[in-house]
Amino acid sequence: MFEQPHSLEGFARALADLPETDAEAVAAARARDAVLTKPPGALGRLEDLAAWYAGWRGVATPRVERPQVIVFAGNHGVTAKGVSAFPPEVTVQMVANFEAGGAAINQLALDANAYLEVVPLALNRPTADFTEGPAMSPPEAAEALAAGWQSVHERADLLVVGEMGIGNTTAAAALATALIGGDGWAGRGTGLDDAGLSRKAEIVAEAASRHAGLSPLDTLAALGGREIAAMAGAIARARHLRIPVVLDGFICCAAALVLHEVNPAALDHCVAGHRSAEAAHARLLEHLGKAPLLDLGLRLGEGSGAALAIHVVRAACACHSGMATFAEAGVSEG
Repeated sequence: MFEQPHSLEGFARALADLPETDAEAVAAARARDAVLTKPPGALGRLEDLAAWYAGWRGVATPRVERPQVIVFAGNHGVTAKGVSAFPPEVTVQMVANFEAGGAAINQLALDANAYLEVVPLALNRPTADFTEGPAMSPPEAAEALAAGWQSVHERADLLVVGEMGIGNTTAAAALATALIGGDGWAGRGTGLDDAGLSRKAEIVAEAASRHAGLSPLDTLAALGGREIAAMAGAIARARHLRIPVVLDGFICCAAALVLHEVNPAALDHCVAGHRSAEAAHARLLEHLGKAPLLDLGLRLGEGSGAALAIHVVRAACACHSGMATFAEAGVSEG
């Protein structure tokens, strides 16, 4: 098993040496699907989802029994530039709300029978303002990646990673701008007015230009946040543990983007839980080649949309593994 990396170079090596899906389990799942009591293809994407999940878990008849939801929290120095409608103190206040069980993600995790963990990351020490210098040094970024890596439970059989961090849609937009290119990545986030959105777009463009030409992991250090790096670390760790991942919204997918740019196969164990109302999320999903399972106009973050999609993955596996075959049910095949 790949040991925890302790540097950005170590994480790059971890992303170059990745386990693959179990082709035999996928084939066995497909063969079972072909003889279940339904017309071929009648369950649509649920059939593909069950086979995908079976491959990563290495079993032809899987069940989702131990999902884990992790919410990482971090603070951003760029909030001093007025890029959010809320002050940075809200990050600490929302972490307290998570820990008290009062947030939306608490209810969604409970409803999905998922274990929820909240991981605050140096909230009293925001990242640097990335319009003036790198948000994090390489060792700081590696430390945040490691925090995510360490937070994944080895016995989990499905992972959702979410975030809380005032200003992190700005960091996510800067990462997308630097790693993909183009403009229009900045959105309204927590509710910016037109003037605020224009200012945010200028700051994103300025930061991406200032930190251009870096490797993906160095770009993460320069433009990301601790919670974004932690999500990337957790997604990478899940791959090495063969735990399927349900991606959340724009910020989570910006973290996943970093891994994708290091190795385009790094997200094969991931599905997109939903398409958020943050304008650039659909564009980011298209770049990642991920079709969302849900589209409900959500834009909360916290892992909320992905936690809701746990039910879809669980239902896909339940139908696949629990349905009778034609032979078992005594039903004539067409």
